[in-house]
Amino acid sequence: VQQATGVSTAVPLKYSPDKELPAFVVARSPLTQTVFRDASLIAPSETRVLITGESGVGKEVLADVIHAWSSRSAGPLVKVNCAAIPETLLESELFGHEKGSFTGAHAQRIGRFEEANDGTIFLDEIGEMSPQLQAKLLRVTQDGRFQRVGSNREVQTNTRILTATNRNLEELVKAGKFREDLFYRLNVVELNIPPLRERREDILP
Repeated sequence: VQQATGVSTAVPLKYSPDKELPAFVVARSPLTQTVFRDASLIAPSETRVLITGESGVGKEVLADVIHAWSSRSAGPLVKVNCAAIPETLLESELFGHEKGSFTGAHAQRIGRFEEANDGTIFLDEIGEMSPQLQAKLLRVTQDGRFQRVGSNREVQTNTRILTATNRNLEELVKAGKFREDLFYRLNVVELNIPPLRERREDILP
């Protein structure tokens, strides 16, 4: 199968003509090249991707490239850092809210999932999301439906979901801190980015 698809280790790294690496991406080492080769294969699909790796390895850069190589590249790429937004505001940030739904909600607000319609949403630091929000995110992964805060009306979104974490989600699942069903929905394909100390060929360039 590897030989038939041109993905065998004996075959040099190849991207299709419309999938050139951006100039700012350094991929000199075999490990990095493998990551982007795998990304080039999975990007055109609608598959959800979990990007793992330590802080600073370039998970957001990989998400940018996957979106650029996807059939959704003409649509929006919306990024949300789940660790940077207070838990009380994250639900509204993701799903939006109706006017008057809580103190300070002076107007209707469109959430990030609506903004990302026909495009891609990148949820960084997904391991920091509360169990309550994990349940709401599970619903979106199942059928693309959600409700704004303070609304009973369902909203439909056509969004590809990319997620990233520097934590071990499998350990969080075992500890009961991350939903197992959500983990398997988000982790359809996992792309792990090795730390720079393991791909030293990338240091000089």
